[in-house]
Amino acid sequence: MKRTRIITIVGLFFLLLASVSAAQDFSQVEIEATHVSGSVHMLVGQGGNIGVTVGEDGIMIVDDQFAPLADKIRAALKDLNSGDLKFVLNTHWHWDHTGGNQEFGKEATIIAHHNVRKRLSTTQNVRGRVVEPSPPEAWPVITFDESVSIHFNGETIEVMHLPHGHTDGDSIIYFTGSKVVHMGDHFFNGFFPFVDLDSGGDVRGYAENVQQVLEMIPDDVKVIPGHGPLADKADLRRFHGMMLDTIATVEVHMADGKSLEEIKEAGLDPKWESWGKFFINEDAWIETIHASLSRE
Repeated sequence: MKRTRIITIVGLFFLLLASVSAAQDFSQVEIEATHVSGSVHMLVGQGGNIGVTVGEDGIMIVDDQFAPLADKIRAALKDLNSGDLKFVLNTHWHWDHTGGNQEFGKEATIIAHHNVRKRLSTTQNVRGRVVEPSPPEAWPVITFDESVSIHFNGETIEVMHLPHGHTDGDSIIYFTGSKVVHMGDHFFNGFFPFVDLDSGGDVRGYAENVQQVLEMIPDDVKVIPGHGPLADKADLRRFHGMMLDTIATVEVHMADGKSLEEIKEAGLDPKWESWGKFFINEDAWIETIHASLSRE
């Protein structure tokens, strides 16, 4: 039975872009804080989930959502700790994770992978849409190639680059003492992910990166996803299983010579139906997998 295609991944991507770059009303957005473990908290508002570590050294955040939310985020941080914001870590360059850089970069040091600075500081073309550079105060001032360690609030925080997954500049942040990992957009908890093929993303690389993290983190770890509710390792493992299963399904159809429309007509295993209820629906996810595998 043919399902109606709600919107393509391109349309979804640009709908999101337009909504955050135009006159979106952030006045009703509330920032909610949840204690995760140890010194680490999670802030949920509009955009990517924010990780926070608070303690005697001050405050460090992982991602910062949108610039209009900066004052609300500051207020939420002050409720957690009266210290100064010292560092901002960016998991990748997308605006729903780095939009606040232009505000927080005036008071804290921004750290990210080289490619995050490259993409924030230059014009980007995503599926024919021009994304203008961010202002200089939003650019990371400390960048790294493969990894960096930060010793802050009594624990070692390991930042590790994951190549060609969600984009070409993604990193995960592991708070070793608190046993918390922030996955950025290498984890959409309970949803099909957005893989930005125009920014160096790759679906097979994405799955391999998640597998690498699963092999690295302990069983009792808490997991902050880029989007979705707070999770644990079992949730991340289920997400990885979805990735492997859906990629394999599309790959088999492609090997059988089916067209993209025929693959969408056949659909994915019904057990993944609920995963298409975020902004990437099933058709959009199939399109992403097909486009990524076609590049191989």
